Amino acid sequence: MSGHEQNHQSYVVTEQVGHLMRKAYQRHLAIFQENAVDPNLTSVQFVTLCVLRDNGPSSQSELVKATDIDQATIRGIIDRLKARKLISVDRDANDGRKVIMTLRPEGNALIDEMRMSALKITELTVKNLNSAERVAFNYLLKKVIEE
Repeated sequence: MSGHEQNHQSYVVTEQVGHLMRKAYQRHLAIFQENAVDPNLTSVQFVTLCVLRDNGPSSQSELVKATDIDQATIRGIIDRLKARKLISVDRDANDGRKVIMTLRPEGNALIDEMRMSALKITELTVKNLNSAERVAFNYLLKKVIEE
């Protein structure tokens, strides 16, 4: 076997961490869509609604920071949530250049409806892991994303 063939065989893309994480995330997203109480609700929309409930009215930059969703994507999410009347979008009373997103009662009700489904989605995502593996998995994911 030549050196080139040996190097080629030592890198198997389907065994690389990025590929495996992407596949795991795709599986999680599929589970989310199959089990969400609202078929039009995406996981990133749900995260945004939950952040607004937990943190209260927020600017776009605050949502970006709290959700880790990029600016361009969060704008689309805000537009869709506003169109569905799940959030309101208003100018800041103190700074007219700043826009504030607020969870509407309809958005809060959807979060409440999703509570049991969200727990089921998590359970289905990690169903192949025992309780010790689940703790380790969460610990390792947090460690991987540390800066």
